[in-house]
Amino acid sequence: MAKKAFILRIDENLLKAVEKWAADEFRSSNGQIEWIISEAIKKAGRYKKVDNNEEKPAE
Repeated sequence: MAKKAFILRIDENLLKAVEKWAADEFRSSNGQIEWIISEAIKKAGRYKKVDNNEEKPAE
């Protein structure tokens, strides 16, 4: 699946916390933010698996 770029405005202290967490997990800050969002969406039941192992928004 192709990734789309977008601008995110984020509180400076929140970004510092994400950067620290990312470093602890050996991820980039961008990768960490993507992982956090992905986990939150899965936990909320907003994504479902499809046959080809890609995920799509739940309807």
